[in-house]
Amino acid sequence: MPRYLEDFHEGEIWRSAPVVLSEDEIVAYAKANDPQPIHVDREAAEAGPFGGIIASGWQIAALSMRLFVEAGGHGDSPIVGIGIDELRWKQVVRPGDTLRTVREIVSVTRSASKPDRGTIKTRVTVLNQRDEQVMTYIALGQVRARTTVAAQA
Repeated sequence: MPRYLEDFHEGEIWRSAPVVLSEDEIVAYAKANDPQPIHVDREAAEAGPFGGIIASGWQIAALSMRLFVEAGGHGDSPIVGIGIDELRWKQVVRPGDTLRTVREIVSVTRSASKPDRGTIKTRVTVLNQRDEQVMTYIALGQVRARTTVAAQA
């Protein structure tokens, strides 16, 4: 069922199911997208600053999106991503870590120039099994409105 701008509200929260990230998944992602030794070479990673393989932050960002979609997020509504602000990687993610995503709507704003749509600003937090924040960011997405301002008047 599609959701429209009017269906989203500040304070709305989604929580994903937890997922365990394996070393094979970390290495496969990194080989394809971020082939630094700390992500793909166990021996080099063990000798490096983190003492072992760690996940690419970009993998965690992509995973947070997947978990959001799987949790139902915006339902059937097509949401166009229009930006990310304040992206922070706060803790390393190691093989065997269990991650979950929490997303909270912080604002819903109708476009002044295009009243048939609006922007949803969402605070995204990825937590590990110890409830430590491993990544945070603000996501901006555009969604269709059910009505225009003129139709509401």
